[in-house]
Amino acid sequence: RGFVVVVAVDGAQGVALARSESPDLILMDMSLPVLDGWSATRQIRATAETAQTPIIALTAHALAGDREKCLAAGANEYETKPVKFGQLLEKIALFVQTDG
Repeated sequence: RGFVVVVAVDGAQGVALARSESPDLILMDMSLPVLDGWSATRQIRATAETAQTPIIALTAHALAGDREKCLAAGANEYETKPVKFGQLLEKIALFVQTDG
């Protein structure tokens, strides 16, 4: 799809990369080591440079209220795992202009 992807191995690195790389979109796994996705999302939202970066939460948590918890942490959208690739691409397209 023409995306350039930068991968973080944990939430702390994800926050650092969000600040240094200024991505167009963040796919945030909510179950990360070192710093979980909930905390990483809050930290990204707390910094002026990254406060408006769209975040799609990816999580295996699919119970009632989990979507709302992700949105309350600062995510713009929510997708459950296992991820349905086509559905995820549709959500990405809400925030990022693609060539196809």
